[in-house]
Amino acid sequence: MPTKTLQIPTPDGQADAFAAFPDGGGRHPGVLMYADGFGIRPVLREMARELAGHGYYVLVPNFFYRHGPAPVIELPEHIGEEVRPAVFAQLMPLIEAHTAERVLSDADAYVSFLTTQPEVGAGPVAVTGYCIGGLLAMRTAAAHPGQVAAVAAFHGPVGADGPDLFSKLTAEVHLGHAEGDMTPEVLGELNQALDAAGVGYTSEIYPGTVHGFTMSDTDAFSVSGLQRHWDRLLPLLDRTLANG
Repeated sequence: MPTKTLQIPTPDGQADAFAAFPDGGGRHPGVLMYADGFGIRPVLREMARELAGHGYYVLVPNFFYRHGPAPVIELPEHIGEEVRPAVFAQLMPLIEAHTAERVLSDADAYVSFLTTQPEVGAGPVAVTGYCIGGLLAMRTAAAHPGQVAAVAAFHGPVGADGPDLFSKLTAEVHLGHAEGDMTPEVLGELNQALDAAGVGYTSEIYPGTVHGFTMSDTDAFSVSGLQRHWDRLLPLLDRTLANG
């Protein structure tokens, strides 16, 4: 699986990024993948390569680039519960500094860069994200209604911006929630807001999961949760992108 490390020009500098795409040349539908709060690391590269193996060009930007190249802080190979508080103590100031204005400015740069790569075909793109990256994915999709045909967010705080965000979405949406993050009552309210906004979506709690369930380098990891994520994500991309 060919991979590249790239630099994406942004109004605030250069964002380093990882890209994976199918072997054998040709052009492929583009997918912008936002990492979780721990950022780009081996597990994210592995997920990007796996998705690329299904026929997509996958771009994973370091959205903390203003603070340095990935990894912006030193991460253990396994982010267990015993080290998680110390890791998050370092990351929270970076997450808090990543304002909505910065998110949208960067999203413009990322989508523009993705759509102009020689390996990416013409046509719409998709955006996917994990944890805080799920919210970034939703914001990106809402800001680029003509370009983003699908958006998927997993264990992400997707309701943080309220129904105003949903009203701007034209992409087909899948939301995979951790059981530990969301009660059925809150899910019902979220889905009602999506209905009211006229969004085409699926939104469900993944059974037996806790926040971060897709990430195999954390204690939150769920084998069945990650598989369900692929079972939802791949058909969504197949339906919405022109994957020749």
